[in-house]
Amino acid sequence: MKKSIGAHTFVYPHPVFLVGSYDVDGKANVMTASWSGICCSDPPCVAVSLRKATYSYSCIMHSRAFTINIPSVEQMKKTDYAGIYSGKGQDKFPAAGYTAIPSQRVAAPCVDECSVVLECKLVHTLELGLHTQFVGEILDVQADESVLGENGLPDMLKVNPLLFSMSDRSYYSVGGWLAKAFSVGR
Repeated sequence: MKKSIGAHTFVYPHPVFLVGSYDVDGKANVMTASWSGICCSDPPCVAVSLRKATYSYSCIMHSRAFTINIPSVEQMKKTDYAGIYSGKGQDKFPAAGYTAIPSQRVAAPCVDECSVVLECKLVHTLELGLHTQFVGEILDVQADESVLGENGLPDMLKVNPLLFSMSDRSYYSVGGWLAKAFSVGR
């Protein structure tokens, strides 16, 4: 029998993203976010939810663009730093140990150390309560060749993305391959 534990944000796992944006003065900003994920396949879109109080919120509203940078497990400390501190009072890229580089398609910085970057133009905002959901159309994905699989696309185990669990407020890594989706159930 299941026990009711109330309304919570327990979805497993939460991806951990580094969201890149520029402020009104063109300063690069980066923020760690886990209230996020793919929300449409055609056109390809990703959503990230931020509180209005965050510096990144105002940056994205200004620039109408952002990048989603996928940090690896090895970047856990740097990524956590980027989620703890605000970019309003400091330049978080060097403070966290990351390098900002311009994206090729949108007015937002990329995290050079991340092996996969999604370049997104803002297409929708949705006020949800404490958070505002930003929906970005993915205009391009940049990936280091070292993380590409035989099919020419990012291989999850090579990317080794950092994951988050809200129930114990902890970071995790990805386990091993199990089976091909859309075929194992046949």
